[in-house]
Amino acid sequence: MRIIFAGTPSFAAPALEALADAGHEIALVLTQPDRPAGRGMKTTSGIIKSLAQQRNLALLQPHSLKQPELQAQLEAIDADIMVVAAYGLILPFSVLSIPRFGCLNIHASLLPRWRGAAPIQRAILAGDRETGITIMQMDRGLDTGAILLQRGIAIEQDDTTQTLHDRLSLLGARCIVEALDYLDQGKLFSIPQNEADVTYAHKLEKDETEINWCLSAENISRTVRAFNPRPGAHSRVCGMPLKIWRAAVTADVSGKPGEIVAVGRDGIVVGCGKGALVLEIVQKSGGKKLSVSEFLSGHSLRPGDRFESCE
Repeated sequence: MRIIFAGTPSFAAPALEALADAGHEIALVLTQPDRPAGRGMKTTSGIIKSLAQQRNLALLQPHSLKQPELQAQLEAIDADIMVVAAYGLILPFSVLSIPRFGCLNIHASLLPRWRGAAPIQRAILAGDRETGITIMQMDRGLDTGAILLQRGIAIEQDDTTQTLHDRLSLLGARCIVEALDYLDQGKLFSIPQNEADVTYAHKLEKDETEINWCLSAENISRTVRAFNPRPGAHSRVCGMPLKIWRAAVTADVSGKPGEIVAVGRDGIVVGCGKGALVLEIVQKSGGKKLSVSEFLSGHSLRPGDRFESCE
């Protein structure tokens, strides 16, 4: 098929490569403009731009898709379909009908659960045991379009947003190739979403990253995993800000919420509202991520010390 591909972050990269490798014609790649990034705030190219350049694909980086001139340019391509994967720009309704078969979105949840901006993080925070990829026909609403294809995967106990993102990214690539194969065969059918089952993956808020030690260890563990790799779950101990990057739940120890129960090379055990959490990888403000054994070589924490709680 003749495809316009729209995507920006790393989540979209496997899909672009899979579509090209499957023999589809990528007539145009749309990605967001280059932006400053990193500590030096240098303007850098995104991964989709780099892939397009490596494969000698036509590339555009508009700030918006609302301009009539750009829409005329898209119409002139005469594409069969537009594939959208975490593009990050709103597609005007007039754009959705430009390709012959419209626009298909690769969404990182099993719709109608977790419509919106942060489906991976929300699935982890909620303790979901399963998530997946939905190939959806885009319409006017926010992730409201008909379901064309879905494939699920388990959320493992140690999954972080990063590990789950990476698996979903690869699954999304396989799903979009599969969906276009069905479309080519006339076997791709749409199913309306059940509005009664809708949940929203609202944008993450900064105050959600602060740990409330009065919650259960399982709940706090999900917070740690959901905010890894960014921005990191955090707390303060003895007045020191500390990000927690990896932690394990233990039911064998208990203590007051936020109280350090035990300190050892394998972890710092902190009491929670229910159970306890074993901190394994931490990072102080301005420092590097360290295993607890490395951290304790330069910082003295003892049983009885307390983490502040945002109760």
